[in-house]
Amino acid sequence: MTWAPVPPGSGFGIGNLPYGVFVPPGGRARVGVRIGDHVLDLRAALGEEEFARASLNEFLARGREFWTATRRRIVGLLTDPEQRDRLVDVLYPVSDVVLRLPIEVADYVDFYASERHATNLGAILRPDSAALLPNWKHLPVGYHGRAGTVVVSGTPVTRPCGQRRSAAGAAPVFGPSQRLDVEVEVGFVVGTPSALGRPVPVEDFERHVFGICLLNDWSARDIQAWEYQPLGPFLGKSFATSISPWIVPLDALTAARVPGPPQDPEPLPYLRDSQPWGLDLRLEFALNGHIVSRPPYAQMYWTPAQLLSHLTCNGASLRTGDLFASGTVSGPVPEEYGSLIEITWNGAHPVRLPDGGTRIFLADGDVVTLRGTAPGPGGATIDLGAVTGRVGPAGVHPR
Repeated sequence: MTWAPVPPGSGFGIGNLPYGVFVPPGGRARVGVRIGDHVLDLRAALGEEEFARASLNEFLARGREFWTATRRRIVGLLTDPEQRDRLVDVLYPVSDVVLRLPIEVADYVDFYASERHATNLGAILRPDSAALLPNWKHLPVGYHGRAGTVVVSGTPVTRPCGQRRSAAGAAPVFGPSQRLDVEVEVGFVVGTPSALGRPVPVEDFERHVFGICLLNDWSARDIQAWEYQPLGPFLGKSFATSISPWIVPLDALTAARVPGPPQDPEPLPYLRDSQPWGLDLRLEFALNGHIVSRPPYAQMYWTPAQLLSHLTCNGASLRTGDLFASGTVSGPVPEEYGSLIEITWNGAHPVRLPDGGTRIFLADGDVVTLRGTAPGPGGATIDLGAVTGRVGPAGVHPR
């Protein structure tokens, strides 16, 4: 039991302890862990200089043994009543602090790991062809995103502009996206780097990946549809990617680990994983406070260990602060789909909101909130926090 004030039923108990970067009243940004509805200042609590920084990167670079030892020290402090008087003044209410982007993002890669999502999009966009392309069950499909536009929860999202074409054969036009979408995803944060030219095997996943966050890969479907052939996503994705302010360490997710689904055909040897790196994460997508869907992450076809192995199989190196994402999480029924293009089936079934309005895609002023939980030790719940963004109108068009 912890001496820190943790409300009954909180998902931020002693079994969670996610890391973030915060600014206390009148202070400077530094690293903390969340316990209940408070943030513990780790520089003050532990004395390590890497916790006085405005990102987690210096801490992440220390590696797995240091991460685990630090977590053990934090648990010890928060469960020792004799530490209360020393630490109570560096335990800040979450409501009193400003939360910052927790990492300096080195590289950002997004995958396409849900068989249901890939099947749905194939059926929507290629109704006269096989839903899954021939390569999909042989390798994790992905694309390189833009690290500089990864933003923390609460950052407004400006509606992107770009080229779009309304119908086959029509001339393209330039202007604001009319089909702005959400993608419910999970992000994985790399701590320990790897050498250029040396692939990371699936069994080394825990050595390199520190933890997870919630992620919204905002998508302009009309811009994407016109530009993606033949090289894939570009401006339809690169304008903003939102992540939650709390990075939940893998050490907190032991009880959430489950086997991944059967994979047929059997993956090539470098993708074969004997460890159960599926994760039983329960996600939620709300639009203007109304819950639209609850995607189940446990059904994802490709595991994060396989994603990391494929990401580096050509010798690409990892850097501290690398972020790779799962791709849209979708289950077998519309109430579990992770994007509006699926939920509305490209406009055939608009979402009905409690105020009487409907949505096919996002309107200016809409607020999107993603939340998530996972099973914790002893039947507890691990709260993954939330990632929120409000859609703002398009900016000035170039001439």
